Amino acid sequence: MLKFLRHKKTAKKIWIGLAVIIVPAFVLWGSGSLIRSKQEQTYAGILFGKKISFLEFRDAYNAEKASALIQFGDKLAEIEPQLDLEASAWERLMLLYEAKRRKIKATDKEVVAFLQKLPLFRHNGKFDTKTYNQIVQYVFNSEPRIFEEQTRQNIILSKLYKQITEPVTVTDEEIMKEYEKAHEEFSIFYIWAQPEDFTKDVTPLEENIKDYFTKNTLSFKQPVSFNLDYIEVESEDQINQVVTRLKKREDLQKIAIDLGTAVKQTGMFSQTEPIPGIGWSVEITALISRLNVGQYSPPIHMDNHYFLLKLKERKEASIPDFEEVKEKVKEAYVKDESAKIAKQKAEDCLKILKEQADFEKTAKECGLKSSATDTFKYGSYIEGVGASDELWMAAKLLKDEETSEVLSLPSGFFIIKIKGRTPVDEEKFESEKSEFQEKLLLQKKHFSFALFVAELKRKAF
Repeated sequence: MLKFLRHKKTAKKIWIGLAVIIVPAFVLWGSGSLIRSKQEQTYAGILFGKKISFLEFRDAYNAEKASALIQFGDKLAEIEPQLDLEASAWERLMLLYEAKRRKIKATDKEVVAFLQKLPLFRHNGKFDTKTYNQIVQYVFNSEPRIFEEQTRQNIILSKLYKQITEPVTVTDEEIMKEYEKAHEEFSIFYIWAQPEDFTKDVTPLEENIKDYFTKNTLSFKQPVSFNLDYIEVESEDQINQVVTRLKKREDLQKIAIDLGTAVKQTGMFSQTEPIPGIGWSVEITALISRLNVGQYSPPIHMDNHYFLLKLKERKEASIPDFEEVKEKVKEAYVKDESAKIAKQKAEDCLKILKEQADFEKTAKECGLKSSATDTFKYGSYIEGVGASDELWMAAKLLKDEETSEVLSLPSGFFIIKIKGRTPVDEEKFESEKSEFQEKLLLQKKHFSFALFVAELKRKAF
């Protein structure tokens, strides 16, 4: 394939430079993946209802590793533990499936043109075939034909990204709004009614708790839960031995003993919790949910360990008896009642503020906290209060000396007033507008593609 590249005149070898088109990956699917078994009946996983062979998965994994090598160069060894190449391989397969459905293709000419432009394959300003072959063989541990096919896929994925994000635009209003978020600053006076301060004022009587449970039953619904038997080994060869012997109907306990390990039990855990003894993986939890009681999973590779799972018990989603969740109900009741008291305190305080503007004095009369912030931007953290976003948005709407309504935030109820304001520098905005617009458009496209990937993932699995 692409003989034109492999038979050009050659020149000297060059050092690797780093340059590549990078198709953004936005959704990670956990650190576990199904692994190859030497048994013909096993497969890597299921995508859009289709079984994915281990050969397909291996090729996708190698392609992702090649892309990572191009992107990170000799730093890959240092960075690789932070990457999730297995999850990236699944995402690659999913996106290629969608690109094929959309009939997106890449021609030989496009592959040739892309590879010829990569600095790592050029010498004296020209593409160098000898350098290309050596780098592909000794750096990427691959063959030109395979590397070129990976490149073709990368071009296809970049076309898919372009197709999905091409309709995305930004208006002048959006640009100004986001620029203000990035540059406009406020400082505020505030009164804070914190629910935790009123917990002591709540007496959780039995009848109140029961009534709360009756009115909020669905809030205490228990999700689907599972109990697993599982075996954990150190190598792929060992896990394949387990699969082979189980197919001969050998006992799992005996197999474990022969391999110097033991069959472990997770105990009951819900689908919203990490798997005890194994860890958190959306992929694996989805796999478990499809198993029947007594059925084994395919082999699983996760965090350098190999697992085989057997669904021992499954408990469907249910609403528990009051006594089972009494303490949780009590905690929820106290939390809600404390919030009601805090909100009422803040509203009473606001009424007084409308007659007298002294924040500190009014807060003391109401038994609430009052203070002032330093200057803050949108997307920052206010010491002792929390994220600034909602307070920044509320301050943005206020005039000087104007008092806000009661604001409901995760940390409690606030009343605020502007202490200081640093508006956007209009001249600076005009000089930076073009560059800021480009960055904003790119962010918006990334977000649009992220939503697309998330929806595609929902369909794929």
